Amino acid sequence: MNKELTPRYIVIGVILAWALYALIPSWKFQNLNENEKESLRESGQLAQLESKIIRQGLDLKGGMYIVLEADIPLLMSNLAKNKDERFEKVIQSVQEKLSAPDAEFFPLFKQEIATTGLKLPRYYHEFGGNIDDIFVQLEQEAGDAINRVLEILQNRVDQFGVSEPTIQKQGKHRIVVELAGIQDPERARALLQSTALLEFYLVKGPEISNDIIQRIDDKLKGTTELDEFIASNKTSSESTNEETDDTKTVSELFGEEDVNPEESDDSLLVDDALFAERPLLSLLIPMGTDYGVNEKNIYAVKKMLQKPEVESIVKTAGGQFMFGNDIEKPAGAEEQSGFYRLYYLKSTSELTGGVVEEAKANLGSLGGGSAGQPVVSLTMNSEGARTWARVTGANVGQRIAIVLDKKVHMAPNIREKIPSGRTQIEGFANINEAKDIGIILRAGALPAPVNIIEERIVGPSLGADSISQGTRSVIIGLALVLVFMVLYYKGSGGIADFALIWNILLVLAVLASLKATLTLPGIAGLILTVGMSIDANVIIFERIREELRKGKTPKTAIDAGYDRALTTIIDANVTTVIAALVLYQFGTGPIKGFATVLFWGILISMFTAVFVTRTIFNSLSARGRMNSLSI
Repeated sequence: MNKELTPRYIVIGVILAWALYALIPSWKFQNLNENEKESLRESGQLAQLESKIIRQGLDLKGGMYIVLEADIPLLMSNLAKNKDERFEKVIQSVQEKLSAPDAEFFPLFKQEIATTGLKLPRYYHEFGGNIDDIFVQLEQEAGDAINRVLEILQNRVDQFGVSEPTIQKQGKHRIVVELAGIQDPERARALLQSTALLEFYLVKGPEISNDIIQRIDDKLKGTTELDEFIASNKTSSESTNEETDDTKTVSELFGEEDVNPEESDDSLLVDDALFAERPLLSLLIPMGTDYGVNEKNIYAVKKMLQKPEVESIVKTAGGQFMFGNDIEKPAGAEEQSGFYRLYYLKSTSELTGGVVEEAKANLGSLGGGSAGQPVVSLTMNSEGARTWARVTGANVGQRIAIVLDKKVHMAPNIREKIPSGRTQIEGFANINEAKDIGIILRAGALPAPVNIIEERIVGPSLGADSISQGTRSVIIGLALVLVFMVLYYKGSGGIADFALIWNILLVLAVLASLKATLTLPGIAGLILTVGMSIDANVIIFERIREELRKGKTPKTAIDAGYDRALTTIIDANVTTVIAALVLYQFGTGPIKGFATVLFWGILISMFTAVFVTRTIFNSLSARGRMNSLSI
């Protein structure tokens, strides 16, 4: 071995070993069947393997493309103080006009304020007394809200386990999310849109609940609306013998004529006598210390509770009604209607989710009441811990409802004072539900609700077709180039082909090491790299041919050919590298994927086309047997 070439051999050998090491996980993963993947998943090794493979983009792997739009009108409404009907009408008017193309909220809001003469400082007095200053502050609040939404969504999606998600702003109030390989679209939608308002409310005792229901029934009893229902119910019973029960639709009960009876399944069973005396209680059933509402009666009960006279009673009593989050069915009665629990809670929350520092989903430990069941462990900050200690200490034996987005997830009993600020949320259907809640609570609440305005789902089969076609195009292009080089440059063309194969392997190894995402544009960049790599060798070989025609020896011609071609190769490749960097800096999504492959492909092609091929030529000439050159 020529000692002068030893450093070159070491460099090439190290890089080749690294490339093979980086590509082995991808090769292993591609050769796993579903049973083997499931086995590795159960042992916890699959995630570790997937973290080392070449990741595939949305167009290759399938997944979801979602465009979210922040609800700026609702954000402005939430920021306002002392809201009244006039203010709400202005917000509603602006929201209706936003449906027009290219409509923007703040110009429309300013126009509506000027038209109606609304005194804006009354609602945003904390932003000053000048209207222009208020609008500046509101626009800053909207901008900050979008940036926070962007960060929160990034945190949620990262913890959701999607490889290389794309989350970026589009315009002022929109966000584009690409989730490659997502298998549960419904879960993803819920995760992206949830505002995650976590609150803790004390549950009123059964005596107080019964009393407030009695007062509501006393208020509703004998009203014209209910009398009409009873009368129509009796008339219907006398005129038909098809049914002996007293089932009436919600639209009949509340005069909702816009409800389509063919599409509605919200009929309810009511006893005339009981309904006449206890309208609300007749639609409830006892469920322990709470009441249950048949899922078909939910609409009717909500309509009753939303009546102004009922809301006044409940508000005066310092309480509020909330429904449970999950439907409950009697054991062994899967085909029967389910029930939602109805809770009567204190009107103000004792604590909010802002004090939660950590929320981790796991299985309950042995020795506890939730052993083996999915739970979310909450850790609160110092302020939350103090409040939590006071609330739990003063209400031992009572229940506290854990409310997420105005739905009661559970209402456990307070067994003892909890001074540490650590507690658990239990009662999840499965570990995925617990993980989702934990993700949302860790990431925080969205400052502005977001709505999905566009959604596209790329099926795995389409992604598989893209991979197949992309792979086929690379193989065909590579084969044509390899054949051309051998036919045109003979033995030297074979050396260039060897370097070209190296070039592709090294590019893929870099993608795997950087955890970059390969997309269809990335495959296009890979094919372009093949051409760029061969282009460098073509320039070198033509220079060598010129030197051989001048009568120089093969060794001299090789040295002169490489020296003369190097400047041209560097100039051509540097300009392409600059273009790739610009594309990466200012491009988004697939454009970045293309730029990444192109950038590394160009750098590696210079290494393989110049360093590797010259090392091979120098090795051949160093033996002293190169009397002629096959070129």
